[in-house]
Amino acid sequence: MALVRAQDATSSGNFPCRYEVFLSFRGEDTRKTFTDHLYNAFVNSGIQTFRDDDELERGEDIKPGLQKAIEESRSSVIVFSKDYASSKWCLDELVLILERKRISGHVVLPVFYDVDPSDVGKQTGSLEKAFAGHQKNRSLNKDKVNVWKAALTEAADLAGMVLQNEADGHESKFINKIVKKIEGKLRRNPLSVAPYLIGMDHRVKEINLWLQDGSSDVGILVVYGIGGIG
Repeated sequence: MALVRAQDATSSGNFPCRYEVFLSFRGEDTRKTFTDHLYNAFVNSGIQTFRDDDELERGEDIKPGLQKAIEESRSSVIVFSKDYASSKWCLDELVLILERKRISGHVVLPVFYDVDPSDVGKQTGSLEKAFAGHQKNRSLNKDKVNVWKAALTEAADLAGMVLQNEADGHESKFINKIVKKIEGKLRRNPLSVAPYLIGMDHRVKEINLWLQDGSSDVGILVVYGIGGIG
């Protein structure tokens, strides 16, 4: 599986994170269109983003690498499209994302792409057809199907963004709004700074000696620190 990412890994908040955004989407619906444009918009904004770029047919169970990517992401953007619920893989991803949200404060932003949020929450419309197929599948446990339904209902109740008609909805503007929304949500999380700044002891001693010096000479004091702090 090829992992597409914006930049190298970083850490933020109370949990070690490699990515700022995990993209969940139905590949057959939006991989080469909306989701590709959204991913590139995140990258161009400097947002570290995980996207599963595996075009091969997926198995029944979610791969450990995807679960790890969710756990190592600060947020998830879920692109609900008309056929999202027809993918067992996508539904398993959704369950993992919401579990992560409950235990770690993981930010979740649902994006409803040409699908009504009420259809997602109530499993009506195109989602009704998808679940009719799941319920006929004898290899699927009924409890698992119910977990998927509950996850969709929970996600639909979250504050999300809706684009129902891409022809009239100015898709590029909509994508920019998503990027701004994620930027705003991620900035609210406090920046984690180490309690001790490595290599600063020598600098502090020099400053103290300079302050204690009785010389009347005037000089320029330059203090180097971590960029963006102070």
